[in-house]
Amino acid sequence: MSVDVKFRTSATTAAGKIHTEDGHLDLSLAAPKALGGPGDGTNPEQLFAAGYSACFFSSLKFAAQQGKVHLPADASVTADIGVGPRSEGGWGLVANLTVKLPGIDPEQARQLIDTAHQICPYSNSTRNNIEVSLQLV
Repeated sequence: MSVDVKFRTSATTAAGKIHTEDGHLDLSLAAPKALGGPGDGTNPEQLFAAGYSACFFSSLKFAAQQGKVHLPADASVTADIGVGPRSEGGWGLVANLTVKLPGIDPEQARQLIDTAHQICPYSNSTRNNIEVSLQLV
């Protein structure tokens, strides 16, 4: 597989903090209470959820534009990310994307979601690696 890179960015984690090279992201990190941490900071699963929901929403907008469909102003994508021990050892993730497309015919909405799932970089990176479910509400 070859990728024609059009944009590159980086983030650095050290001493319980994470920041991007441009300074737009600068957060304290902490494990969630459910995993034995203090829960008083951002955790990697939250960052993954934010990234996946934003990326999928961008892909949904692109799919709508290509299909000449107007997305409603209140369209949204929520990524729910779970983490836990895998039966094969180590830890793994699961993802559920909940998509709201009010006012769009459900069949057309499902087509947009399926198209977005094929073009989204996060979906392409997770495909066949983690369980991802797509839900239209």
